[in-house]
Amino acid sequence: MEFITLFGTPKREPTVFEKIKEAVKQTKENFTEQIQDLVQGEKEINAGMLEELEAIMIGADIGVTTTNDILKSIRDQVSRRTLQDPKQLRDAIKEELRKILKVNYTPPTEVAEGNPFVILMVGVNGVGKTTTIGKLAQRFKRDGKSVMLCAADTFRAAAVEQLEIWATRADVPLIKQKAGADPSAVLFDALQSARARKIDYVIVDTAGRLHTKNNLMAELEKMTRIAKREIPSAPHEVLLVLDATTGQNGLQQAREFTRSAGVTGLVLTKLDGTAKGGVVTAIAKDLKIPIRFVGVGEKLDDLIEFSADDFVESLFAA
Repeated sequence: MEFITLFGTPKREPTVFEKIKEAVKQTKENFTEQIQDLVQGEKEINAGMLEELEAIMIGADIGVTTTNDILKSIRDQVSRRTLQDPKQLRDAIKEELRKILKVNYTPPTEVAEGNPFVILMVGVNGVGKTTTIGKLAQRFKRDGKSVMLCAADTFRAAAVEQLEIWATRADVPLIKQKAGADPSAVLFDALQSARARKIDYVIVDTAGRLHTKNNLMAELEKMTRIAKREIPSAPHEVLLVLDATTGQNGLQQAREFTRSAGVTGLVLTKLDGTAKGGVVTAIAKDLKIPIRFVGVGEKLDDLIEFSADDFVESLFAA
């Protein structure tokens, strides 16, 4: 798609790869450019070089465990003499990152005719969950699907109002109740309405739960039971929204939500706002849960499907 600048010159819309490349620019400066400096002019891969590489990887928030696993593989290749030239070190690291990030995504079972595809959105406050819901709704609508939003975050005063703004922007219906209502009751109403109106997707906003609040986690488990009772195999996706700028703290959040909510996929927001995008790798390695989408900017179409190949290539691209 093209748009016209103020001067009337057509400007090409950036490709998905170009968007990712721009989003990881800070991480690239903090990671791959340091690797390039490390191997510049060196004749062999030695212990000192690998120690410096370890510090670079941890600095990019790849995490201690993931860094150790990658370096073990690199050292094994060096000892077998299949990797000797420092110039080949970048390619070896690329391959290790790619293997970690390629977590297989298992598509949900087919949704029965007349039933909506139900997506629960979970995550702590401030990670960009409501914005992500709006962008997802736009994305599905662009694909010709009907969408309904469900305001099941009844704890936070402004949550419903924020979701209403996104529902208006995307021109989709919103099911809500008064503040303090039972979130499971709101979800029940939404699923009944969606089935009656033959809606394709129901996206459910849940309270921005702190992972230490056991009662709120129990509420999330209750909502999952309600969804399953009303729509066979629902929720079909439970997407955990994480803020890339929180680094390793996001990993702890992800572990807790995975235990309570049966997370099936991750959405990583604000990838363009961090120099520590390596946390993407740490999360994939630790949880074995696929990253489904990444947020790479503020625009409505800046929520893109995650590709391990594109992410790794953009990190190492010239």
